[in-house]
Amino acid sequence: MSDFVADLLDRFHARIPIRAGSLIITLFGDAIVPRGGHLALASLLEIMRAFRVSETLVRTAMSRLVAEGLFERKKIGRNTFYALSPSGEQAFADAARKIYGAPPGQWDNRFDMVVLEGSASERAEARDHWQAQGYGVLTPDLMIGIAGERPENALHLSATATELATARTLAGRAWPLNDLAARYRHFNEMFAPTEEALQSQGLPGDLDCLAIRILLIHEYRRIVLRDPVLPAPLLPDDWPGRKAHDVAAGIYAAIADAADRWLSGHAVDEGGPLPPPAQPLGGRFAGRLI
Repeated sequence: MSDFVADLLDRFHARIPIRAGSLIITLFGDAIVPRGGHLALASLLEIMRAFRVSETLVRTAMSRLVAEGLFERKKIGRNTFYALSPSGEQAFADAARKIYGAPPGQWDNRFDMVVLEGSASERAEARDHWQAQGYGVLTPDLMIGIAGERPENALHLSATATELATARTLAGRAWPLNDLAARYRHFNEMFAPTEEALQSQGLPGDLDCLAIRILLIHEYRRIVLRDPVLPAPLLPDDWPGRKAHDVAAGIYAAIADAADRWLSGHAVDEGGPLPPPAQPLGGRFAGRLI
């Protein structure tokens, strides 16, 4: 393993206790679903060893993920195979639009306001729902989002920002931008040595590239799924999320093909070697999703 990949793994393990299940979901969503969605346990164990995750931890995590309905398990003879369940695939497909998608385009200065109704418990449940849709909390009973489609049966109000300063103040009150900025800065710092090493030393081995790719998406996913992805005018001029997107896009494009080359040569499903992805994955982060 290349030194800079080992350093990246050291930082990953030192910061948080490893959550094998979450890392496996990232692996399947990013790398296995585009290649048919099924993976042999033996291949999974080999990949997870590259992340310094033990066989015992992987087996325990997979048992829990199957019990939670996120994965399906199939046994053929003595061999075991896993795939994301339909609900698990849908969850990652929804996430993929934020993870790999292009930044938002022009904003027409309009906000969508949602007034929460019902009992205290009903309003709390609705608040969680709208926050999951990217809305911010302006007051305990008033949510704010970027105007767009309104598929939900709720009480909506429209508002137009007449001054950018006022709009930015509303954004800073409704969304946890300071916390997100800190997370993005940490991501940029974490992957800066990897970015520099790829530029100065070239690509490491194919399995190292797969490890980098999955860690990159795993860390980026943890932040961007919390991010309402606001239009640029609502964000500070030095918003670190812009750099994080560029860092993720640049590293991913550099290593995606090498990572897939390892999967093609080593990983198997019920039918043998994994099928190739429908299209090259290096085009992700440019609005082309698989």
